[in-house]
Amino acid sequence: MPPSPADVARLSELLGRAPQAGFEVVTRTADGDPAVIRNAPLLDDATPMPTRYWLVDPQLSRQVARLESAGGVRAAEAAVDPEALERAHAHYAAERDAALPAGHAGPRPHGGVGGTRTGVKCLHAHYAYYLAGGDDPVGAWVASVLASPECRRGAPATPKAQEAR
Repeated sequence: MPPSPADVARLSELLGRAPQAGFEVVTRTADGDPAVIRNAPLLDDATPMPTRYWLVDPQLSRQVARLESAGGVRAAEAAVDPEALERAHAHYAAERDAALPAGHAGPRPHGGVGGTRTGVKCLHAHYAYYLAGGDDPVGAWVASVLASPECRRGAPATPKAQEAR
Protein backbone atom coordinates (compact mmCIF):
# COMPACT_ATOMS: atom_id res chain seq x y z
CA MET A 1 0.00 0.00 0.00
CA PRO A 2 1.44 3.41 -0.92
CA PRO A 3 2.26 5.72 1.98
CA SER A 4 -0.23 8.35 3.02
CA PRO A 5 0.74 12.02 2.77
CA ALA A 6 1.05 11.96 6.59
CA ASP A 7 3.49 9.02 6.36
CA VAL A 8 5.59 10.83 3.75
CA ALA A 9 5.65 13.95 5.94
CA ARG A 10 6.56 12.00 9.07
CA LEU A 11 9.26 9.98 7.32
CA SER A 12 10.69 13.22 5.89
CA GLU A 13 10.82 14.56 9.45
CA LEU A 14 12.46 11.39 10.77
CA LEU A 15 15.05 11.31 7.97
CA GLY A 16 15.66 15.04 7.90
CA ARG A 17 14.99 15.02 4.15
CA ALA A 18 12.38 13.85 1.67
CA PRO A 19 12.37 10.11 0.89
CA GLN A 20 14.34 9.37 -2.28
CA ALA A 21 12.41 6.25 -3.26
CA GLY A 22 9.04 4.66 -3.04
CA PHE A 23 8.36 3.04 0.32
CA GLU A 24 5.66 1.58 2.47
CA VAL A 25 5.31 1.49 6.22
CA VAL A 26 5.37 -2.14 7.31
CA THR A 27 5.64 -1.75 11.09
CA ARG A 28 4.40 1.06 13.31
CA THR A 29 5.06 2.13 16.88
CA ALA A 30 2.30 2.00 19.49
CA ASP A 31 1.69 5.69 18.70
CA GLY A 32 1.17 4.93 15.00
CA ASP A 33 4.49 6.39 13.80
CA PRO A 34 6.49 4.47 11.19
CA ALA A 35 8.94 2.06 12.82
CA VAL A 36 10.08 0.06 9.78
CA ILE A 37 9.70 0.92 6.12
CA ARG A 38 10.14 -1.28 3.05
CA ASN A 39 12.05 0.59 0.35
CA ALA A 40 11.71 0.17 -3.37
CA PRO A 41 14.81 -1.57 -4.81
CA LEU A 42 15.67 1.53 -6.84
CA LEU A 43 15.81 5.18 -5.81
CA ASP A 44 13.79 7.68 -7.85
CA ASP A 45 16.90 8.33 -10.01
CA ALA A 46 17.30 4.52 -10.62
CA THR A 47 20.26 4.19 -8.24
CA PRO A 48 20.17 0.70 -6.67
CA MET A 49 18.92 0.63 -3.06
CA PRO A 50 20.25 -2.49 -1.32
CA THR A 51 18.51 -1.76 2.01
CA ARG A 52 14.99 -3.12 1.57
CA TYR A 53 13.93 -2.74 5.24
CA TRP A 54 14.89 0.35 7.18
CA LEU A 55 14.50 0.95 10.91
CA VAL A 56 13.21 4.54 11.18
CA ASP A 57 11.91 4.67 14.76
CA PRO A 58 14.34 6.97 16.62
CA GLN A 59 14.06 5.17 19.98
CA LEU A 60 14.67 1.72 18.51
CA SER A 61 17.47 3.11 16.33
CA ARG A 62 19.22 4.54 19.40
CA GLN A 63 18.88 1.24 21.27
CA VAL A 64 20.34 -0.71 18.36
CA ALA A 65 23.13 1.86 17.92
CA ARG A 66 24.11 1.39 21.56
CA LEU A 67 24.18 -2.36 21.03
CA GLU A 68 26.36 -1.95 17.92
CA SER A 69 28.77 0.36 19.74
CA ALA A 70 29.13 -2.21 22.53
CA GLY A 71 30.38 -4.87 20.11
CA GLY A 72 26.99 -6.18 19.03
CA VAL A 73 27.89 -6.85 15.39
CA ARG A 74 30.68 -9.28 16.31
CA ALA A 75 28.63 -10.79 19.14
CA ALA A 76 25.62 -11.36 16.90
CA GLU A 77 27.71 -12.94 14.18
CA ALA A 78 29.26 -15.30 16.75
CA ALA A 79 25.88 -16.13 18.30
CA VAL A 80 23.84 -17.11 15.25
CA ASP A 81 23.94 -20.16 13.00
CA PRO A 82 25.92 -19.22 9.86
CA GLU A 83 23.62 -21.28 7.62
CA ALA A 84 20.53 -19.52 9.01
CA LEU A 85 22.21 -16.18 8.40
CA GLU A 86 23.07 -17.20 4.83
CA ARG A 87 19.41 -18.16 4.25
CA ALA A 88 18.26 -14.78 5.63
CA HIS A 89 20.59 -12.95 3.21
CA ALA A 90 19.34 -15.06 0.28
CA HIS A 91 15.63 -14.55 1.10
CA TYR A 92 16.13 -10.80 1.61
CA ALA A 93 17.93 -10.43 -1.72
CA ALA A 94 15.36 -12.57 -3.56
CA GLU A 95 12.47 -10.50 -2.20
CA ARG A 96 14.18 -7.23 -3.09
CA ASP A 97 15.16 -8.45 -6.56
CA ALA A 98 11.61 -9.66 -7.24
CA ALA A 99 10.41 -6.09 -6.69
CA LEU A 100 12.61 -4.69 -9.49
CA PRO A 101 10.60 -3.35 -12.41
CA ALA A 102 10.08 -5.87 -15.20
CA GLY A 103 12.76 -5.51 -17.84
CA HIS A 104 15.06 -3.40 -15.66
CA ALA A 105 18.43 -3.43 -17.43
CA GLY A 106 20.40 -0.95 -15.32
CA PRO A 107 22.44 -1.45 -12.18
CA ARG A 108 20.86 -3.71 -9.60
CA PRO A 109 21.04 -3.74 -5.81
CA HIS A 110 23.43 -6.36 -4.49
CA GLY A 111 23.92 -8.46 -1.41
CA GLY A 112 21.46 -9.47 1.24
CA VAL A 113 20.56 -7.73 4.50
CA GLY A 114 22.24 -4.33 4.62
CA GLY A 115 23.81 -4.92 1.20
CA THR A 116 26.26 -7.59 2.35
CA ARG A 117 26.33 -11.15 1.05
CA THR A 118 27.84 -12.73 4.15
CA GLY A 119 28.14 -12.04 7.84
CA VAL A 120 26.68 -9.10 9.71
CA LYS A 121 27.17 -5.50 8.63
CA CYS A 122 24.38 -3.56 10.34
CA LEU A 123 22.21 -4.63 13.25
CA HIS A 124 19.65 -1.96 12.31
CA ALA A 125 19.00 -3.61 8.94
CA HIS A 126 18.71 -7.10 10.43
CA TYR A 127 16.39 -5.91 13.19
CA ALA A 128 14.21 -4.01 10.70
CA TYR A 129 13.89 -7.13 8.55
CA TYR A 130 13.01 -9.20 11.60
CA LEU A 131 10.38 -6.69 12.79
CA ALA A 132 8.86 -6.72 9.30
CA GLY A 133 8.42 -10.50 9.57
CA GLY A 134 11.66 -11.72 8.03
CA ASP A 135 13.22 -14.94 9.30
CA ASP A 136 16.44 -13.28 10.40
CA PRO A 137 18.49 -14.88 13.18
CA VAL A 138 20.46 -11.68 13.79
CA GLY A 139 17.24 -9.66 14.08
CA ALA A 140 15.92 -12.24 16.54
CA TRP A 141 19.16 -11.97 18.52
CA VAL A 142 18.84 -8.17 18.64
CA ALA A 143 15.22 -8.50 19.80
CA SER A 144 16.25 -10.85 22.60
CA VAL A 145 19.01 -8.50 23.79
CA LEU A 146 16.67 -5.49 23.72
CA ALA A 147 14.04 -7.50 25.63
CA SER A 148 16.53 -8.55 28.31
CA PRO A 149 15.71 -7.46 31.87
CA GLU A 150 18.77 -5.23 31.86
CA CYS A 151 17.61 -3.32 28.80
CA ARG A 152 14.01 -3.12 29.99
CA ARG A 153 15.27 -1.50 33.21
CA GLY A 154 16.99 1.14 31.09
CA ALA A 155 20.53 -0.24 31.16
CA PRO A 156 22.42 0.08 27.88
CA ALA A 157 21.93 -2.79 25.45
CA THR A 158 25.06 -4.89 25.46
CA PRO A 159 25.96 -8.32 24.15
CA LYS A 160 26.63 -9.28 27.80
CA ALA A 161 22.89 -8.97 28.48
CA GLN A 162 22.30 -11.78 25.99
CA GLU A 163 25.15 -13.92 27.29
CA ALA A 164 23.74 -13.76 30.82
CA ARG A 165 20.38 -15.16 29.74
